[in-house]
Amino acid sequence: MSMTDPIADMLTRIRNAVRAGHEKVDIPASRLKTDIARILKDEGYINSYRIIKDGKQGIIRITLRYHTLKLHKKMPVLKDLRRVSKPGRRIYVSKDELPVVRGGLGIAIVSTSRGVLTDADARQMGVGGEVVCEVW
Repeated sequence: MSMTDPIADMLTRIRNAVRAGHEKVDIPASRLKTDIARILKDEGYINSYRIIKDGKQGIIRITLRYHTLKLHKKMPVLKDLRRVSKPGRRIYVSKDELPVVRGGLGIAIVSTSRGVLTDADARQMGVGGEVVCEVW
């Protein structure tokens, strides 16, 4: 069975794992998914990620990040992820139209001609592109 939107599948897997309180989640690998995982790590939304070779396309194993509260209750750092540009409707923005997520408390991940960047990095470089997703 072919998948029409592998990025939405990745975001849904992460969202479900966070809501279920899992420590890690496995996702089929691709270059774009690896770039998204790198940005999530750099921005502090996940602890780590690594690529596991399986003889096929590979697997990205993402270790999720939680705050430990009183009584050993875990509170996820990652509140939610939302796919913006979808296969049926691509969303492209110029450098002046880059979105601000949750008043600057979240990030938008943008696929640009200079690679996959956060909205802040794209603004700094002066490039626009396809808004892949929003994270907060």
